[in-house]
Amino acid sequence: MEPILLVEDDNIDAMTVKRAFKDLKVANPLAHLIDGEEALKYLGSENSEKPCVIILDLNMPKMNGIEFRGVLKADKVLKKIPVVVLTISTNEQDIVEGFKLNIAGYIVKPADYKKFVEAIKAIDLYRSLSELPDKD
Repeated sequence: MEPILLVEDDNIDAMTVKRAFKDLKVANPLAHLIDGEEALKYLGSENSEKPCVIILDLNMPKMNGIEFRGVLKADKVLKKIPVVVLTISTNEQDIVEGFKLNIAGYIVKPADYKKFVEAIKAIDLYRSLSELPDKD
């Protein structure tokens, strides 16, 4: 079963995603990395299975989510992996830039846990129902 990649620098938000995955009984393993640079190393490694979806925060050190998505979009294999932004940013510029880079969705992190679980459920539903091209 393909992993889901979470690129998130905030430990509390990452633990909340992991808890929501557990509560929803998402069977896919969750790979968590804290910034875009680490995620690119993971994705470029021969030993890492490519994820079926990437859940991406925007506000991260070293390489933010928009920069990370730009690098993915330039790679003929990695650009095929759907990316869903899960962030606190409601900035219109971030939303526009994300969709210019072909993100699959943009979700603002809800503060309420039940709503957070619903957001993760929507991402998992998207992942499970999407027909995606081969990653080769």
